[in-house]
Amino acid sequence: MSKETERQRWQRNFADLLQELRVAQTGVQILFAFLLTLPFSAGFGETTPFQRDVYIVALLAAAAATAMIISPVAFHRALFRQGRKPELVRFAHKMASGGLGFMLIAMMSSVLLITDFVLPRPISFLLTGITGLWFLTFWTVLPFARRSWGEDVDDEEDPSGLAEE
Repeated sequence: MSKETERQRWQRNFADLLQELRVAQTGVQILFAFLLTLPFSAGFGETTPFQRDVYIVALLAAAAATAMIISPVAFHRALFRQGRKPELVRFAHKMASGGLGFMLIAMMSSVLLITDFVLPRPISFLLTGITGLWFLTFWTVLPFARRSWGEDVDDEEDPSGLAEE
């Protein structure tokens, strides 16, 4: 097995990140599209001021998530063929992380909006809290708890300490 150069590693990291962003982008775009059409539905006029406020939070969070998750494409265009892949990967990582944060807010706000519309408010708060914990478990707790998986393999293959970022 041949050793990966630093340039190849950055290229691979960028390709991996783009694949992750494609998944996140699809999810946030579907949610954003749903939220954009919601005010034009027949039942939207029956919402309370609280529900409209929650809707605005969900809509703006989905817009922010969309902007952040798509931004690495624009950044790549600006840096194309300048040999600045490390900067691009670092920027894309930050935008993906921020975009996921805004996506979490958008998802929880959407759950709160819909459950508050169809259920008593205390139950909607409970279900929204459970939903938030569910997302946080899979998006942060489990990944960070398992960060050491394969650590021995990375150390053997990458004596320089420049493992995947």
